[in-house]
Amino acid sequence: MARVEVLEPRATNVARAIIGAFCTGLIGIGLARFAYTPLLPAIVQAHWFSPSAGAYLGAANLAGYLAGALLGRPVSARLSVVFLLRTMMLLATASFFACGFPLSFPWFFVWRFAAGLAGGVMMVLAAPTVLAHIPAARRGLASGLIFMGVGIGAAASGTLIPFLLKAGLQETWLSLGVLSLALTVVAWGGWPSGSPALPASAEAHVEARPSFVLRALYIEYGLNAVAWIPHMIFLVDFVARGLHQGVQVGAEFWVAFGISATLGPIFAGHIADRIGFGPALRAVFLLQIAALAIPGFNLVTKPLLLLSSIIVGGSLTGTVALVLGRIHELLPYQAAEQKTAWSTATVIFALFQAAAAYGLSFVFAHTGENYELLFAIGAAATTLALLIDVACGLRLRDAPRSP
Repeated sequence: MARVEVLEPRATNVARAIIGAFCTGLIGIGLARFAYTPLLPAIVQAHWFSPSAGAYLGAANLAGYLAGALLGRPVSARLSVVFLLRTMMLLATASFFACGFPLSFPWFFVWRFAAGLAGGVMMVLAAPTVLAHIPAARRGLASGLIFMGVGIGAAASGTLIPFLLKAGLQETWLSLGVLSLALTVVAWGGWPSGSPALPASAEAHVEARPSFVLRALYIEYGLNAVAWIPHMIFLVDFVARGLHQGVQVGAEFWVAFGISATLGPIFAGHIADRIGFGPALRAVFLLQIAALAIPGFNLVTKPLLLLSSIIVGGSLTGTVALVLGRIHELLPYQAAEQKTAWSTATVIFALFQAAAAYGLSFVFAHTGENYELLFAIGAAATTLALLIDVACGLRLRDAPRSP
């Protein structure tokens, strides 16, 4: 087999491209989605919307995200990816300014949907576009840096939003718009241009992996979306009401969750660069099972629950980087197929995420607010993902090799 060499782009271009993709994650997911959680009580208290209407507005963002994940790749086949990413950053920015003016429920719904749409398109397109220009040996760390933006948004939602709300609800939305605009300016000129520098014969010497490996990865990624919903939606409420610790203590756990989500992709990517994305993903699944088992089996002490929050927070964003890196491993030097696979994975993640959010809320309401059951379901989902990955690995090992 001929030796395949990847020509390394200029480091300055790579760094700027990573910063650009980082900004899309921070705007489209970190701010557009996570900032709404601490804003919802203020929206209700200010009589902008009722609690039920506020919940529907939260769902509008998830629906928009799913639409963006579905449309991102087909639209990018007709428009420049760089043009599309810039447009989506501007759309998300406009949504923050628009939400500062609660003119009506349809107005707010449309702009929350638009924010989700922009986030879905950016999630599908930004990271694969940049990683195609990163040498394979450094893609783990690069993925981690890109998806740090999502974690920073989660951390900021527990710290920055309460601070901004002291100035007022409208002022908070407008401040988020200014922040998003500044990030858009930072990212504007940093996107890579042209195709990755690969030898013409590279693809001919790559051994394709069986398609069942990729299909299994999609299911694992979807199950991972189910697994983190209990922490994402119910963690603060579990600490505040379930354990009678109060909202302030619950917020402390959320901040720890967010900080870990910021650092998780870096650690996961760093490990993946050394042992491979597949083994790193299985290791994260094992850690996540143990972390979810702590509240799932009522092994609740403050140190253990804090550890659970930290591990799940880190694995939430860490698995995103690992799954994208795993796709690049399974489809080396096939840029178009990589983008298609990542788009499919993102859509499946969004579907499982929405179904789990509604499904676990239904379970919670019809089991007398049984928090432990929710976390146990999350642990079961991750266990199933790990079993699928192990079984897939065994099948791949036993499969006949092509000559």
